[in-house]
Amino acid sequence: MRIGIVQLTSGGDIVDNLALARDQIREAASRGATLIVLPEAASHAFGAGRLDSQAQELDGLYATGLRELARELGVTVVAGMFRPADTVEREGRAFHRVYNTALVTGPDVHLGYDKIHTFDAFDYRESDTVKPGSELVTFEVDGVTVGVATCYDIRFPVQFQDLARRGAQVIVVPTSWMDGPEKLYQWRTLTAARALDSTSWIVAAGQARPGGQEQAGQSSGPTGIGHSCVVGPTGRREAEAGYEPEIIVMDLDMDEVTKARKTLPVL
Repeated sequence: MRIGIVQLTSGGDIVDNLALARDQIREAASRGATLIVLPEAASHAFGAGRLDSQAQELDGLYATGLRELARELGVTVVAGMFRPADTVEREGRAFHRVYNTALVTGPDVHLGYDKIHTFDAFDYRESDTVKPGSELVTFEVDGVTVGVATCYDIRFPVQFQDLARRGAQVIVVPTSWMDGPEKLYQWRTLTAARALDSTSWIVAAGQARPGGQEQAGQSSGPTGIGHSCVVGPTGRREAEAGYEPEIIVMDLDMDEVTKARKTLPVL
């Protein structure tokens, strides 16, 4: 399987973000990728306005735009977006929450995974504006079962093990990671750990760092740190981006999963 990772910086306008995504998906597809993964919040960046203002269902402009492109190119695309969820009252205020959804779309699939673990950590409360999901999601590409997780899910090994037990050999992780002290170290450690926990390929697509290398290491909200990566089923980092926008294209060998699960039967 040839995968593509699109590391980009989305903004606050869903139409502009769709155009950016389409251009980058075309580039990855032109290099032979059949599974192309974009970051969390690819439709609307965190910190760029209220998430509910541009939340759409899977039949909305953003999701259908990517579906049409994926069908045209004969590829499967995973991209972060937001869908309307509910309204909750907290401390006298009404919050119109959304689902943090990883869209999965292609010639034979069009569905969403709703992020299960909301990012309530490091003085940030994603659950104020995002309703947690509850269902694991897998899908098929080129005869390979692929599981889905999103960003903060990477800290919860059971989710990755459960996806592997459902047959996932590859787990894609759209992400918009927070920068700051030790955050890059944690990201690298966690992606390797989840590959080992599940003896699966981890394909993690992150938002590029706003401000790029010049802002690297400074504390920020969950707007991106770059460093999208591919980690093999034995925990070895096979590819990694930097802080800037970038596309990674790489072939994944499923025999590596078979070997890892035979020699390291943690499941």
